Amino acid sequence: MDMTLTEDQAFIQDIARKFAQTELAPVAEKLDHEGDRTLFLKNLKHLADLGFMGLNVDSKYGGSEAGTVVFSLAITEIARACASTALTVSVTNMVAEVIQAVACDEQKNYYLPKLCSGEYAAGGFCLTETMAGSDPSAMKTTAILDGDEWLINGSKQFISSAEYAGVFVVWAVTDKNQPKGKGISCFLVENNLPGLTISKAEKKMGQHASATNEVLFENCRIPKNALMGELNQGFKVAIRELAGGRIGVGSMALGIGQAAIEYARTYLTDRKQFGKPLSDFQGLQWMLADTFTELEAARLLLMNAADKKAKGQHFSKEASMAKLFASEKANKACYTALQLMGGYGYIKDFPLERYSRDVRVTSIYEGTSEIQRVIIARELLRETA
Repeated sequence: MDMTLTEDQAFIQDIARKFAQTELAPVAEKLDHEGDRTLFLKNLKHLADLGFMGLNVDSKYGGSEAGTVVFSLAITEIARACASTALTVSVTNMVAEVIQAVACDEQKNYYLPKLCSGEYAAGGFCLTETMAGSDPSAMKTTAILDGDEWLINGSKQFISSAEYAGVFVVWAVTDKNQPKGKGISCFLVENNLPGLTISKAEKKMGQHASATNEVLFENCRIPKNALMGELNQGFKVAIRELAGGRIGVGSMALGIGQAAIEYARTYLTDRKQFGKPLSDFQGLQWMLADTFTELEAARLLLMNAADKKAKGQHFSKEASMAKLFASEKANKACYTALQLMGGYGYIKDFPLERYSRDVRVTSIYEGTSEIQRVIIARELLRETA
C-alpha cells in the first residue's frame, strides 16, 4: 500500500504544523496554567478560518473536503503543540461529520456553515451519562414528543467544549418499551435554550484549557424538527461516529507522544553526565529507539484506519486497534521521555509533566483501552462466523 501523502495532504499537514508551532506552542503553557478562554477561542477561530473545523465536510457547507487522512494528520500536528486545542478541533469535526451524515438538508444548511466558519466556536457531542459511559445504551435521558416540541430531561456527563459549543448533538431515549440500545434518537440542540444548564467546568488532571462540563436538561423544549435522522434509530449513529472519533483521539495521542519523546531526544544530546552526553549511553539509546518505533507503528495504524474510512470501507476494528495502540504507546512515550530527563522532567518548567498529564485521558475517552479490546475481539470472532 502506498502511504505517500498527496500534494494536497502534505500541504494541509504543513499548514497545521506551522500554525501549531508558531501560534499554539508558545501559549500552550499559559493556557494550561491560566485557562485564558479569550486566547483559546481566538486560536479556535483562526483554525476555523484555515479550514480545520470541517476537514471532512462538503465545500457547499463551508467544509474543506480534505478527508479523513488529513483529519488525522492535522490533529496530530495540533496535539504536538496543544492537546486541549486538538481535542476541541477533533470533537467539532466529529459533530460536523455526524450532521453531514444524518441530518436533513435544512439542518445541514443551517448548522454546518456555522461550525466550519467558527461562528460556533465548537460543537458538543452529548452521549455519555453518569451511569452510561462504556455502555452508552444504558442512557436515561429522555425525549418525549409534546405537540410540536420535544421535551428533554436528563443529564450528560464529561461533555467537551460544552461552555462554548454552539450546538449539541444529543442522544435520548424516545421509546422506553424497546429493548436496550433500541428506541434511542438523535437531536440537534442549540446552546442557551431554556431548560439547558451547563455546570461548572470539571477540574481535570490535564488538558486544562479545554472545558469539560455536565450538561443538564430540565424540561428543555426543542422544535419537533430538531430530530436528526430516523426516530428510534439514533444509537447506531452514535456507534458509527464513535469509530471515527477514535481516529481523532489516537491521532491526538500520537501527537502528544511525539512531542514528548522529541523533546527528550534533544535533552539527551545537550545534557552531560560522567563526562559525555546522555545520548552516548546505550541503555538510553534503546529507550529512544523503542519509543520512536512504537510511535511510528501507531502512525501507520492510524493511517490505515483513516484510509479505510476515506474509501468507505468497514473500519471499526482498525480504528479501535489504532486508538488502543496509539493511546497506550503515547502514554508510555511520555513516561519514557520523563524518565530520560530525570528530575528535570518532573519540574513544571519543562513541558514533560504537561504532556504526561494531557496524554493520560487518551486511553480513557472515546472508549477505554479495555473497551477497544472488546470491540477488536468481537470483530475478529465475527470474521470467523
